[in-house]
Amino acid sequence: MRVVEVKRATKETKIVIRINPDGKGNVTVESGVPFFDHMLTAMGKHGGFDLSCTAQGDLHVDCHHTIEDIGIVLGDAIKQVIGEGHGIRRFSHAVIPMDESIAQVALDCGGRGYLVFTGTFGSKAVGTIPSDIFEHFFYSLCTRAGITAHITFSGKNDHHKCEAAFKAFGIALGQALAITGDKKAVRSTKGKF
Repeated sequence: MRVVEVKRATKETKIVIRINPDGKGNVTVESGVPFFDHMLTAMGKHGGFDLSCTAQGDLHVDCHHTIEDIGIVLGDAIKQVIGEGHGIRRFSHAVIPMDESIAQVALDCGGRGYLVFTGTFGSKAVGTIPSDIFEHFFYSLCTRAGITAHITFSGKNDHHKCEAAFKAFGIALGQALAITGDKKAVRSTKGKF
């Protein structure tokens, strides 16, 4: 089993994340930010991996540190799951509609952290969360995990756009972390990530 647990405590947040990429989509998230809990739950559930996240943050300031640090800790956990890349599919993509909105995500879990985030929100906030924090969450996750991600979305309803993006990311991540074929093989012409 490739179960990983990562803890991080700072003066701003205390976060514990546990991920099992070989799980069944069992997810529990308690971040203190209900809409973000909903997004992470959708990511894990549709990605088919088990995910638990407990976070305490300085929400009296705002939700920025909490969401950013969840991205950092989740990225660190995913990096441990990837390890040296033995047996994982590495690449994946998903296209997910949600009513009038659509999101597509393409991932490379080959050790090069990079994010291209293409899409806009019509409002300054989605739920109670400033719209710009979603890109920052994915940036934090991808750079820490060593994942290149292209996330593109469009539509009219900000909730739908955001949720489609999280679901697409989860599905692509679950597929990219899946063990396929030779468990010792590394999908790289270099022979390593």
